Amino acid sequence: MELFANIKIFFYLILTAILIAFFWRLGFLRRKSVLSTLFSKTNFSLLTPPEFKFRRRLKDILFLSGVFCLFIALAGLQWGKERRENVAVYSQAVIALDVSLSMQAQDFKPNRLANAKTMLKMLFEEITQERLGLIAFTSQAYMLCPITTDLNALKNLSEQLKINMLPITGTALSPTINLAARMLGPYSGVKALVLVTDGEDHNPQDIEDALKTAREAGIKIISVGIGTEEGELIPIKTSSGTEYKKDKTGKTVLTKLDEKTLIDLASKTGGAYIKYTSAQQVADSIAVQLRSLDKSLTKTTDTVVYKTRYQIPLALAIILIMGALCLPVRKGKI
Repeated sequence: MELFANIKIFFYLILTAILIAFFWRLGFLRRKSVLSTLFSKTNFSLLTPPEFKFRRRLKDILFLSGVFCLFIALAGLQWGKERRENVAVYSQAVIALDVSLSMQAQDFKPNRLANAKTMLKMLFEEITQERLGLIAFTSQAYMLCPITTDLNALKNLSEQLKINMLPITGTALSPTINLAARMLGPYSGVKALVLVTDGEDHNPQDIEDALKTAREAGIKIISVGIGTEEGELIPIKTSSGTEYKKDKTGKTVLTKLDEKTLIDLASKTGGAYIKYTSAQQVADSIAVQLRSLDKSLTKTTDTVVYKTRYQIPLALAIILIMGALCLPVRKGKI
């Protein structure tokens, strides 16, 4: 156990106390030498009776002891342990990233998903007072990380995101919105879902119910559209080389950015739509939106700390120093 919170300060103060005691003693000896020179030994004994010497010595001891106790108080005397609850003010949001096959399109080099992951990395570096969760989705949504302040965990998980890492293919937005509502439900105030996708939705008939759920949960959707309106082919690596995705009729699939859907999601929940241009620009824009969310007092972690006991030596120091100042050296007249 560390007896002092500021152990270095304690050693410095002890050194100071030794110097004070040294010069105090030196002054006493010089005063005694001067008096001995001015008066004979007999007269000097009459001027300094035994009770005078005792009171003078007691006064010095009280004062130096008081200074020593004061130094102990300044060094932060501590013993015993107590559990301290740490709280902080945070806003809450969930980041949902599309990992469907369309995110492999290369209208942003090297592909859409790689750009989205770079953007998330930059966003995590700007986060200061936000608790975030992470979702990966295709036509179904999966929680990769619950709401947390552990940015390292979020960074590591986001770096592991891959195309078709989930067992179900396709793209649907409503399962992601519903999952985000469940994750953010326990938190009060206005929260956010950051939806990073090209906007394609194979089940648009379910979106209105999902938006109703989001509004009831106080969730704003910040939709980030990544892709181009002109569209791009979806490359697929095979053993014979690179091919392009085809539909059931054998026609090559062209994946386009569906801005209308994403703008609609944002406007119906009081959120914002951000079109992807560069990773840094989008990260900055999302950070601005997150800072505007409602913040709540949230318990973080409990820590065990030593109990501070500086009051005891401080009170003792005051008593000893006041006693030294009030103690008369002489009693009556000689």
